[in-house]
Amino acid sequence: MIKFLLWCILLVLCWPLALLALLLYPLIWLLLLPFRLLGIAVTGVFELIKAIFLFPARVLGGPGR
Repeated sequence: MIKFLLWCILLVLCWPLALLALLLYPLIWLLLLPFRLLGIAVTGVFELIKAIFLFPARVLGGPGR
């Protein structure tokens, strides 16, 4: 909602820039999509490493039981 309100303000102040932003937003979103997927994959790997290291403590009855 905040993005929409900021875009409306930009539309009032400088409509050509607002229309350019409206047209470029899908292209920029598509360009940034691989980086988001890479971030999700890296987060998953770190969670897996964390789970591997903390597994012996969980088996022995560490915190959380």
